[in-house]
Amino acid sequence: MSKFFFDYIVTLFAAVIFALPFLVIIVAVKISSEGPVFYWSKRVGKAGKTFMMPKFRSMRIDTPEVATDLLQSPDQYLTFVGSFLRRTSLDELPQLISVLKGEMSIVGPRPALYSQVDLISGRRAIGVDLLLPGITGWAQINGRDEIGLSEKIELDYEYLQNQNLWLDIRIIYLTVLSVMSSRGISH
Repeated sequence: MSKFFFDYIVTLFAAVIFALPFLVIIVAVKISSEGPVFYWSKRVGKAGKTFMMPKFRSMRIDTPEVATDLLQSPDQYLTFVGSFLRRTSLDELPQLISVLKGEMSIVGPRPALYSQVDLISGRRAIGVDLLLPGITGWAQINGRDEIGLSEKIELDYEYLQNQNLWLDIRIIYLTVLSVMSSRGISH
């Protein structure tokens, strides 16, 4: 089975399972804070091509546009609903749209913000930039927010070297376990 076909099947399955939660989240985000339901961030995808990645908005509209780990006090910017969305990773659901558009995969290295120059150049140097970015990935299940840049790049390279359907299925399974336990989430 090709990765594209696998992504398409998993995305359709997830869309059915999460249709009702998707609608509930839309309403909750809209009524709980000022601003749009979705947050679109400029990300770097396969071969350095930029695209706009959707997420449910979890932060106030006055939040500086930098990686969350670079904010001095990221919790001060989280909305009430946003805190729950981040903790449960439900803020990531709209990225299924990017998978259907062919800009992302279910599994791959997380797409870098266009401003994360060190991550982008580190990935490019070892060929990781030739992979479609993923909603989840090997680095996410091996530390997520708790690992440093060089370790993240090493884990992305490890995925590049070993990627196959069974590894992707394992990563999805481990992602579900990680999300259920909120392991590796710092904000």
